[in-house]
Amino acid sequence: MRATRPVTPVPAATVGHYDAESDVLVVGFGCAGAAAAYEAAAAGAEVLVLERAGGPGGSSALSGGELYLGGGTPVQRACGFEDSADDMFAYLDAALGPHADQEKLRLYCEGSVAHFQWFVDRGLTFEPALWSAPTWMPTTRDGLMWLGENAWPYNEIARPAPRGHRCATEAFGGWLVMEKLVAAAEDAGAAVQADTLATALIVDGSGRVVGVTARRHGRDLAFRARKGVVLTTGGFADNEAMLADHAPHLIGHDKVSDGLDDGSGIRMAAALGAATRRMGVVELALTALPAMVTRGMLVNAHGQRFINEDVYPGLFSAAAVLTQPAPYWVLIDEEGYESIPEAERWGVVPRFVTETLAELETELEMPQGALESTVGTYNTHAAQGRDPYFHKDPRWLRPLKGPFAAVDPRAGFHRGGRPGAAGAGTGAAGFTLGGLHTTVDGVVLDVSGEPVPGLYAAGRAASGIHGEGYVSGTSLGDGTFFGRRAGVAAAGG
Repeated sequence: MRATRPVTPVPAATVGHYDAESDVLVVGFGCAGAAAAYEAAAAGAEVLVLERAGGPGGSSALSGGELYLGGGTPVQRACGFEDSADDMFAYLDAALGPHADQEKLRLYCEGSVAHFQWFVDRGLTFEPALWSAPTWMPTTRDGLMWLGENAWPYNEIARPAPRGHRCATEAFGGWLVMEKLVAAAEDAGAAVQADTLATALIVDGSGRVVGVTARRHGRDLAFRARKGVVLTTGGFADNEAMLADHAPHLIGHDKVSDGLDDGSGIRMAAALGAATRRMGVVELALTALPAMVTRGMLVNAHGQRFINEDVYPGLFSAAAVLTQPAPYWVLIDEEGYESIPEAERWGVVPRFVTETLAELETELEMPQGALESTVGTYNTHAAQGRDPYFHKDPRWLRPLKGPFAAVDPRAGFHRGGRPGAAGAGTGAAGFTLGGLHTTVDGVVLDVSGEPVPGLYAAGRAASGIHGEGYVSGTSLGDGTFFGRRAGVAAAGG
């Protein structure tokens, strides 16, 4: 099915009436839109935000709420960690690579401590406590967590320091981040019109973007922007046609979104000649629990390990889904499973339990001897505190012994009665990372590398700091950081 809604730019000369006008028009009220709206209003601009849903939040409000920040934040220092912008950059350049946007990444790392303070000034609080074990989401209010910085090979690339910052709430915190940012934008003077779907950009005779057309409750509307339009409309995970054209790896998997990430902003700008970058890059997350994976092992359909299981779970997820034969299994023994605190099991129970690996191979329809070979090699080295193949940290190494269990990531998991990010199905969920090509100030560039006058973008509608990889907190982090810069730039006209 092709995307059919027309996004052809509308000549300003054909617009007979504007329903409203402002200095800066922000399209989309997720984290990037809220940051852009706040900064534009704080700079003295009259700001209007258009949101297609019934209220603000978008996919940002449904997220875990992690903010990837470092360089020596007060929370890091309170937890006893030294950090620098250079170490933060070195880790992210490797983890988000290859081909991370080094100009944006360097700026993000150098401004990270100040960006942390910006969140504090907006009313977010962070408990000065560390969650020390690998996880998707801590079950406590700890304000700091590791996101793979202490796993090989990254611990040899940069001095390890935890940089996952979490506002003071248990489990999913995206709603709280958005609550504070929306309040800040509105308190600064930004006006909001919800239930308003932007449909196309309005362009004057010189090629400058001067507004957008929109639909609300069956009515056609037009909005004028005196200084600039900022697109913060999210990615395109919910547009199957765009996925087929640009990011087919995500087809068939569940989506991490609010259901409205249809690429509309990207399409509107592309129809004007805007360039895109990294459109094929996606984040994929298995519902496998890191608490189980680290205590056992992650294997492919042939019973083979392929990565050190203590890395950031998004990295072992991508390695599985993008490079390994499915299905994937978490193999763990009874001692390992029982050592997991009940709160960290998230309701997950093994699908198969057997006394021997040979029996488990039969249950999983694996080649005879596959698991026996894999586990035998693992146990030989684990007894010596080593993992010469994948370098898992000795903290998580010990020989595995029967009975054995296999956990199926496709079973999904639950926390507090709420489905996990991926739920059931393929066992993986994801979202897109590519988008419009922008400068560090959010200016949208055309296919010739020249600015599109009057047009800015940030968040998942734009290509941010990412290359081929992803780490939690870098969507809310770079969305707000570069959303802020886009708001300031748009306010300056």
